[in-house]
Amino acid sequence: MLTLGIGLAMFNGLHVVPAMPALRERLRAAMGVGLYKGAFSVLSAASLVVIVHGYRAAHGGGVGNVQLWALPDGLRGVTTALMLPAFILLAAAYIPSRIRTVARHPMLAGVALWGLAHLLVRGDLASVLLFGSFLAFAVLDRISAERRAAKGPLGAAQGGLKGDIAAVV
Repeated sequence: MLTLGIGLAMFNGLHVVPAMPALRERLRAAMGVGLYKGAFSVLSAASLVVIVHGYRAAHGGGVGNVQLWALPDGLRGVTTALMLPAFILLAAAYIPSRIRTVARHPMLAGVALWGLAHLLVRGDLASVLLFGSFLAFAVLDRISAERRAAKGPLGAAQGGLKGDIAAVV
C-alpha cells in the first residue's frame, strides 16, 4: 500500500505544477521548455509505473487492503455506462470538436467519470485510494483550470461534426 501511496503522491504532486503558473514558468525558464516537457513526461510515466506496481501489490495480498464496501452487481451496468462518455471525453481533449468546446476541459471530465465509475464497483482501500485520488484531482484541477482560464492541450482550437465523430469513434 505504501508503494501505491508514493506513486499517487508523485503523480499528483507533479501534476500540481502546471496549476501554479509562477512555478511552472520558473522551471521552464531554468530548464528550457523542451527539457521541462521531457522531464514532466518521464516523471509522469515513472509515477504511473509506481502506481501500477503499488496497486497490483495491494491486490496481491497486500497488508491493509481491506474491503470498505461491496455494492450490488447491478451497478456494474452503471460503471459501463459511465465509461463510454469518459472515453469520448478523453479523446475529445485532443481532437478539435464541439464536444471539446462544450466540455471545456474534457480530459478532466473524462478522468472524473472514470474515477467515479470505478469507485462505484471497487470498494477496497487500494481502489478507493487510486480512483478517489484521480477523481479528486480531476475536480480540483478543473476548478483551478477555470480560475486560470487554462485552455488545455489544443488552446482555443474548435471543431465541428467531423471532430465529434472522430472523438466518438
